[in-house]
Amino acid sequence: MREFDYRRATDAHEAVALLSGEPEARFLGGGTNLVDLMKTGVENLALLVDVHALPLDRIEVADDGALTIGATMTNSDLAAHPEVRNRYPALAEALLAGASGQLRNMATVGGNLLQRTRCGYFTDLSRPCGKREPGSGCSALDGENHNHAILGWSEHCVATNPSDMAVALAAFDAVVRVLSADGSAEIPLAEFYLPVGDTPHRETALPDGALITGVTLPAAPVAARSRYRKVRERASYAFANGSIAAALHVEDGTVRDVRLAFGAVAFRPWRAREAERALIGGPA
Repeated sequence: MREFDYRRATDAHEAVALLSGEPEARFLGGGTNLVDLMKTGVENLALLVDVHALPLDRIEVADDGALTIGATMTNSDLAAHPEVRNRYPALAEALLAGASGQLRNMATVGGNLLQRTRCGYFTDLSRPCGKREPGSGCSALDGENHNHAILGWSEHCVATNPSDMAVALAAFDAVVRVLSADGSAEIPLAEFYLPVGDTPHRETALPDGALITGVTLPAAPVAARSRYRKVRERASYAFANGSIAAALHVEDGTVRDVRLAFGAVAFRPWRAREAERALIGGPA
């Protein structure tokens, strides 16, 4: 690992200011993914700005019932929160299905959204990878492509997004809240992850130097009847071969609302909106 500078931010605005003008800098939350990438040489950074201690580790409930989840809240705390367990059980289940207990105790909401793919070619510095080195190609196309994308891929990249949490957030129309030098903004999760195209290294719509401050979940009564299911190669701790966040509201034998989002099959959590439209109004 190369030498790097380390700074602790005391508030969100200071964090953004510290990162400003530093192209080889990143925010550090729990570090469960970023530090590993630095150790392997995938990320070569000059500065880490630690945001783990910022006061963004709680849930706020709005008058309209929406939940705003702070970006530094740990996955363990979020999964155990009664508002999440009662109103968005699929989200709690998705969080508990991800990683190990020790990692969930460190991993943060903001960091979870920004974790990088687990494609073996991405972390293998001896092989071409367009996500790691723009324009270098995709080794998985003609190589080992087990657990790679079947939806939304391009000839430049077939890697998938590894997040369990993001699949559940996608099902319930989550909005990512960010702070940049230009001020605060909101990015719907449906727009947060960028299409692969010919720029697989550009993974999100997060502006340069911007800090994720939280995620808002709109009130969604259907979410109270939701589940998350994950297929993986070992039950104890593994990334998904495939996963689904599903919610269903039935009234008088008719489907009134349904949410379907799939994970581990595309470059981002895949919302099955056409299937939802086909099911709504039909018999249960």
